[in-house]
Amino acid sequence: MDAGFPIEVLRERLGTLAVSGYTLTAEKVVKQGFAATQVCVELDTSNKAPHRNLQDVKSIIESGDLADDVRHRAIAIFSRLAEAEARVHGTAVENVHFHEVGAVDAIIDVVGAVVGLHELKVSRVLSSPLPTGSGTVTCAHGVIPVPAPGTTALLEGVPLLATDEPGELTTPTGTAILTTLAESFGPLPGMILRRCGSGAGRREGLGRPNLLRVLLGELSDDSTADEVVVLETNLDDVSSEAVAFCMQKLLDAGALDAYAVPITMKKSRPGVMLGALARPSDAVQLEEIIFRETTTFGIRRHWARREKLERRYETVETSFGPIRVKIGSRHGVIQSVSPEYEDCRRAANAGGAPLKEVMRAAIKAREAPGK
Repeated sequence: MDAGFPIEVLRERLGTLAVSGYTLTAEKVVKQGFAATQVCVELDTSNKAPHRNLQDVKSIIESGDLADDVRHRAIAIFSRLAEAEARVHGTAVENVHFHEVGAVDAIIDVVGAVVGLHELKVSRVLSSPLPTGSGTVTCAHGVIPVPAPGTTALLEGVPLLATDEPGELTTPTGTAILTTLAESFGPLPGMILRRCGSGAGRREGLGRPNLLRVLLGELSDDSTADEVVVLETNLDDVSSEAVAFCMQKLLDAGALDAYAVPITMKKSRPGVMLGALARPSDAVQLEEIIFRETTTFGIRRHWARREKLERRYETVETSFGPIRVKIGSRHGVIQSVSPEYEDCRRAANAGGAPLKEVMRAAIKAREAPGK
């Protein structure tokens, strides 16, 4: 709402749901010197909200006059919540009865968040790493540590931000929304910023303002820039065969690249730094491979922005047969031309020619007039 979504539109959309007993308000507030909008869901406490299972929540969402993508996303969020709760409590999804997360305010939170993204025409959601808070919270199951078990189950594979701020900064509902809708978690991407907004919670923070910020804009061209996770570990007690095997496993599992660099470690021991470039969604899986296939006790992880050439492939005809050539360009200007190795290898083996001659022929064919 602080970024321009009218509360009147939200009330209209939520009013079509088969749920009542709440009042929705929004007001401007200041949190530790920063202006924000505080949205409150006031519940009618005279009528105790029933416990609902996933099918009950689905029926409420499907009862509303909502766009198809809003309906599907909202149901996906609650399904993710149910799966996490079932895992934590050791039961089947259909047996999960939402307590706090299944109450009216959570339905309003989830559907309202998805409606807001739809109305603001947000096509992609990216998130920063998530701060979870510290200490304990009290819920229907008693006193539990932060992050709560349900939240922890939802956070697997998500980068977390260390903080000693007491209390629960990331709730199960908020976690389910973000981990369902966000494509990746990391640094702010390259973008043209159009609007921003800050939403305020009721609780006063001790070391940080209790705010959630949204930035709306257009991403830079995805073909020339993206965010990757760099995984690295130093090894001095594994064989070269084990390193090579691990590198191949990493590549097979989706690593963008894998590499090994000779280094000198403590006590002047020769070693190797094993590294991999990963898509954010693949980082956890690739870390598991490194832990499983090597003797390392720790893996460094950091984010990096990657600038790339625009890539396309052409097939050229040579005396050795057709060869694919990868062409890299930037701002419409060709910067690199590289014959595809596997094509050249097969042609060299089939024709009994040196690999360098096949590659040279492919380059020459690509540079021929008319190309």
